[in-house]
Amino acid sequence: MFCDLEKTLNSVNHDILLSKLPYYAISGKAKLLLESYLQNRYQRVHITNSYFNSNTVSKWTKIKYGMPQGSILDPLFLVYINDLPKAIEHKAVPILFADDTSILLTSPNNIQMQSDPNLVFEQLNKWFKSNQVFLNFNKTYFIQFTHKSKCTYDIQIKYEDIQLSLANETKFLGLIINNNLSWKTHTECTKSKLSSACYAMRLVKPSVPINTLRMIYYSYFYSVMTYGLLSWRNSPDSIKNFRLQKKIIRIMTVY
Repeated sequence: MFCDLEKTLNSVNHDILLSKLPYYAISGKAKLLLESYLQNRYQRVHITNSYFNSNTVSKWTKIKYGMPQGSILDPLFLVYINDLPKAIEHKAVPILFADDTSILLTSPNNIQMQSDPNLVFEQLNKWFKSNQVFLNFNKTYFIQFTHKSKCTYDIQIKYEDIQLSLANETKFLGLIINNNLSWKTHTECTKSKLSSACYAMRLVKPSVPINTLRMIYYSYFYSVMTYGLLSWRNSPDSIKNFRLQKKIIRIMTVY
């Protein structure tokens, strides 16, 4: 299951977050410092209309939710969701990366595969509600990973009359994963980016020295080529990408 959380950092409840800090050995002056930063803060909106030469100011409102994004306090969000695996640890394997939440389930038989996902999804939603995190059901879906020779199970995952949709592929942490793990879609997408890099290299080659070409190679080709390479390198479709790597090196070095 691939869960999409709505405005995750903006929905962090300050009181819930502060109550979890002692469980991670954050107490004393460190906890008081965070409390003084998060609590009793206010904000308002000030709009200046230069055309009518007027100002509009809203009322001061106390900030009870949200965390500053891109600051040194970002790791506190990991503290906020770090206890989520305990809610479902006996039935599934949660995969947490910042605000990306995915659940991996395995089952040896059809009956258990029908019941376990619904039980896990119910436990997951109970944790979300108790921690005031909101799940976007329209963007949350699940994938059945199977071998090509095996048939899929007829699985329906529901919670409060809301049914999750079944998808054949998804983009997870920059990698496009399909239901049979063939990596075909990902290699095709990567091939398109690598082809564009080869074309750009051919255009700029007559105008720049070899050091600049090397910088372009590492910035636009190598970074794309090596991302997730350990996962998709053994795919039958990956040979086209390795051929493009040889091609761009020839473009760089052959005059």
